[in-house]
Amino acid sequence: MDSWSVSCPGFFSITDEKDNKEYCGCGQGWYRKKWQKMAGCGPTTAANIFLYMDREEGGSCLTIGDCRRRMEELWRFVTPGLQGVNTTAKFRKGVSGYASSKGLELEIEVCDVPEERSERPELGMVLAFIEEALSKDCPVAFLNLCNGMELSLHKWHWVTIIGLEHDGDEDSATVEVLDEGSLKRLNLALWLDTTRKGGGFVYCCRKSLQG
Repeated sequence: MDSWSVSCPGFFSITDEKDNKEYCGCGQGWYRKKWQKMAGCGPTTAANIFLYMDREEGGSCLTIGDCRRRMEELWRFVTPGLQGVNTTAKFRKGVSGYASSKGLELEIEVCDVPEERSERPELGMVLAFIEEALSKDCPVAFLNLCNGMELSLHKWHWVTIIGLEHDGDEDSATVEVLDEGSLKRLNLALWLDTTRKGGGFVYCCRKSLQG
């Protein structure tokens, strides 16, 4: 079985300062406003990506307060409309705008999964995209507009991929994702085969790390 992962998955361990409860990745329920809690999966996923990008070796553990501050910053750029952040183009534009505001130069890569089945990439192409990102130590933003038969995944929702596993049998491809403060395992092959509306994948790396 072959596997890929970000190099420091433990970095996503987050502590609630009030009761010391542990979470894995940011949770959109940590926003303060009702609409943010309902529609904030896009900026929450972006927060996971930038928090990981900015991690420091041996740095202090993340708290919910740390994450909420980053989530609020990202909300101003990866801003949900009436249909949320419902395309990879909107996510990419928001992430690019946030990076520019911080003086960061990024390489941003996208793999779209169109609604029209005949236009979709093969699973092997999707796996290669995710493998490339994780090999560069980059988490992957995953947009799912319809979860199909993958019942562990909410529809119309962004999550953060931090791991991938498959053995060459494409039916067995699974990903580890951060979703609402928890780590989940999803059948990526099942999603791609049964989603009715598609979605897509986005990852970004600092340009200075690409050369």
